[in-house]
Amino acid sequence: MQRRDLIVDTLLRPDLAAGYSESTWDLLIRQARRANLLGRLAQPLQGDQVPLPAARNHLLSARVLAHRQQAAIRWEVECIRRALAGTGAPLVLLKGAAYVMAGLPTSLGRMFSDVDIMVPKRALPAVESALLMNGWAGSHLDPYDQRYYRKWMHEIPPMQHLRRGTVIDVHHAIVPETARIRANSALMRDAAVAVSGFADVFVFAPVDMVLHSATHLFLEGDLDNGLRDLFDLESLLRHFGATPGFWEQLPARALELGLQRPLYYALRYMAALLGTPLPDQATTAAAQGAPRSSVLQVMDFCFHRALRADHPTCSDRWTPLARWLLYVRSHWQRMPLLMLLFHLSRKAIVRPRQRERDVTRRGQGGLGDDAPLRDAHGDLR
Repeated sequence: MQRRDLIVDTLLRPDLAAGYSESTWDLLIRQARRANLLGRLAQPLQGDQVPLPAARNHLLSARVLAHRQQAAIRWEVECIRRALAGTGAPLVLLKGAAYVMAGLPTSLGRMFSDVDIMVPKRALPAVESALLMNGWAGSHLDPYDQRYYRKWMHEIPPMQHLRRGTVIDVHHAIVPETARIRANSALMRDAAVAVSGFADVFVFAPVDMVLHSATHLFLEGDLDNGLRDLFDLESLLRHFGATPGFWEQLPARALELGLQRPLYYALRYMAALLGTPLPDQATTAAAQGAPRSSVLQVMDFCFHRALRADHPTCSDRWTPLARWLLYVRSHWQRMPLLMLLFHLSRKAIVRPRQRERDVTRRGQGGLGDDAPLRDAHGDLR
């Protein structure tokens, strides 16, 4: 089957959609769902641009769901803020919650599964205790999981609210302490800026927000939302890039934080896969973070396949291998070899049923679920 990245073409050129046939709309909706981009697709496509009634219904549902999720995010942040008020810990929002609370265009149409926050490591006991006292419960109760998160990872096990079902991920850094990339998370936290209307809720500064988004995308191994995250980066850069001095600050800040490699990958694959126009001076400066040519060839092989909608029409015969290699690479980036071998062996042999239960639990979260809008294969109906 020949690859056809219809979702990418349409997000970059929404005007194309007016001439789509019914079968093309069906494929577009299915790709958008698999990439978790249906809400974003629904923003520019309204009215006469969507002549097919079934497609209009799907896009309308996605807009309604995205709006409801944004309201839920705002309320959840307020609940978290109140719960942590007595801890004295600065509350820094990450990723989707940060985009919403900062009022960024990146948040429009974006779907959410949880709320990510960052607090200083020294504040973790007080923060976790406060959340427990206010209705959140811990997960991953297996002793190995607990030790893995608390000793090695950059976050504690996810917590879910007992009544609302919402999930919160509490971070103390942006990468694990055993990671090969030594990002200076404290500098990013210290430079965070207050959210308008709140004295005790913060988001990363613009350059740090871009660098964190790039780090999350290019160090994680689960790329089911990889294309969505790449569009997040593109939106952030388009928004912040209009600010004077931003493009000069970005590579300099990456060097200061130790995040040159994720920035290089972000600019490289946005240009290659989305055609994002980038200033020459920024790409030249970011090239300091490039790997050696042999590694780059492997990364191109993998990311050119994995940063697409997880749909058969966006894949080729090598896509499963590329995704598997990036999954292994993400763990290699996080931990030493012996620890990696033990961890992956345990995940493969001991934990399949536990992972299935975790997925079921997360699917019952309170931020909204669009499952009723699709059939068993995600087809247009």
